[in-house]
Amino acid sequence: MSDNSLRLVWVYPDLLSTYGDQGNALVVERRARQRGLEVSRVDVRSDQQLPTSGDIYLIGGGEDRPQRLAAERLRRDGGLNRAVDNGAIVFSVCAGYQILGHEFVNDLGEPEQGLGLLDVVSTRGHAERCVGDVLADIDSRLGLPPLTGFENHQGITHLGPHARPFARVRFGNGNGTGDGTEGAYNDTVFGTYMHGPVLARNPQIADLLLKLALDVNALPRVDDQWYEALRAERIAAATQPA
Repeated sequence: MSDNSLRLVWVYPDLLSTYGDQGNALVVERRARQRGLEVSRVDVRSDQQLPTSGDIYLIGGGEDRPQRLAAERLRRDGGLNRAVDNGAIVFSVCAGYQILGHEFVNDLGEPEQGLGLLDVVSTRGHAERCVGDVLADIDSRLGLPPLTGFENHQGITHLGPHARPFARVRFGNGNGTGDGTEGAYNDTVFGTYMHGPVLARNPQIADLLLKLALDVNALPRVDDQWYEALRAERIAAATQPA
């Protein structure tokens, strides 16, 4: 970050923006402005070159063919990998999460190379889709409250030794491996299956991204009454018997 302006990049909204995931960009932008930060946001379509000077990159979910096209373009462009090398923060959802790994299964049923920014590999293995509300406990090292979100995927994501589980589910499927893990992260790159949009349900995650980008330990407090009401409603929904 430079010149007191936060550079926010929303990656490929024309391919990866299902279930309101673009709301994640709106939440990060809003919470930055609430702290008096100047925000420069750019939405980069898949026919445009990805800038490497961003501070936070956000990637949403998408259907199988758009996911393959997005992976092909991101590999060819190389900008996201260079941005991470420069210290950028990346937060990804569902198809975007799979793209950041080493490999996933594309719409042709073939292995598709990912970007290798997370030490994960995604396969398909569920006869039925993982659909519904999720409640999970985020890795205690991140100091965040429980994760609430909505999953809708058929993927199974296996974590390698250099990826930490982002959370462990109380209710729901998460990574689909049966070990209770949900999502993955390393120092600057995060992935989750949660929609919602997930940052509207969990604004503290947006604040974590801001703190990492700003290299600070704390942010000024803001009014979270609306967010907390939404969180309470969705947590109650997830914990009610079916």
